[in-house]
Amino acid sequence: MATDPLPLAQALIRCRSVTPADDGAMAVLEAALAPLGFACHRLRFGAIENLFARRGAGGPHLCFAGHTDVVPAGDAGAWTADPFGGEVRDGVLYGRGATDMKGAIAAFVAAVADRLAARPGAPGSLSLLITGDEEGPAVDGTARVLEWMAAHGQVPDMCLVGEPTSRARLGDVIKIGRRGSLNAAITLHGVQGHVAYPQRADNPVHRLLRVLHGLIARPLDQGTEWFEPSSLQVTSVDVGNAATNVIPAAARARLNIRFNDRHTGESLARMLRAALEAEGARFDLDVSVSGEAFLTRPGPFVEALKRAVRRATGGEPALDTGGGTSDARFIARYCPVAELGAVGTTMHKVDECTPVAELRALAALYRAVIEEALG
Repeated sequence: MATDPLPLAQALIRCRSVTPADDGAMAVLEAALAPLGFACHRLRFGAIENLFARRGAGGPHLCFAGHTDVVPAGDAGAWTADPFGGEVRDGVLYGRGATDMKGAIAAFVAAVADRLAARPGAPGSLSLLITGDEEGPAVDGTARVLEWMAAHGQVPDMCLVGEPTSRARLGDVIKIGRRGSLNAAITLHGVQGHVAYPQRADNPVHRLLRVLHGLIARPLDQGTEWFEPSSLQVTSVDVGNAATNVIPAAARARLNIRFNDRHTGESLARMLRAALEAEGARFDLDVSVSGEAFLTRPGPFVEALKRAVRRATGGEPALDTGGGTSDARFIARYCPVAELGAVGTTMHKVDECTPVAELRALAALYRAVIEEALG
């Protein structure tokens, strides 16, 4: 009989692990993994609890990456169930993290338990990299654990991230890459003056609008084989001028660029700086890159995932690189990485939920992934 992931999913949901709180989630997971023979390492960086657990020492080494932290529940009164109750009603599991992504963690543990029961001496290694800092700043989570893993000879041959990638049915999408993300804050300085005497002032609002128009007037690219075109979006223009007859001394804007693998954060920062320098005014530019674009090109690992989806669901998965960022951006620096998980239609919403039957089907899918990846 297959191991049921539901009890572990409920136990994890009942931990109020809103970033950066852990509330016992890592202890719940460690208690499930240790009896399966995993060597568990609790890794705390700053205020963040993380866990790396591995069973086996040989190759190939498949790592499952995920997070126990969740976004806030919001207005609990708007939920029809306790956001941290793990209630099952009419065959559906409710709670924050049911889809993103405590349910996936429980499904993978169930898959591992079934694999070990069926093939206790099978070759290869299995590990889990679980962080409590994916929904937050992502500073003391996966990136720090990966550094620890590299220092201790624990880098995997391949990694599956259990983010809820499926759109309409389980396994219909495998993410093999993600766009990069750059945030920029621009302050363009001018000379304050009276609006009736513009020749005595230098209007920074006009200069800023010219810069922004130039940036959005032409596309950054036409897309690539695996990525859609990069997108620059102005998110704020702010002068803070309460007067109607004063030209302000400075104007500010913020923007975000979601970029494909034709660019890097550094190349886009140079582009922004060049556009501001061409305007000929004094400016400040603050750029932060939360992740570079990455791509795991179709190869042995991606093909193994596709076979697993066919085997477990009978469907043919699409390969995709859309959406926001994930911790896969850090893992891509170390090994091939892809994302495959539950149907994500309710993630971050009121009444986040997943059908129990789908949770169990996800465990069967992950079991197929283990078989196809490790043989």
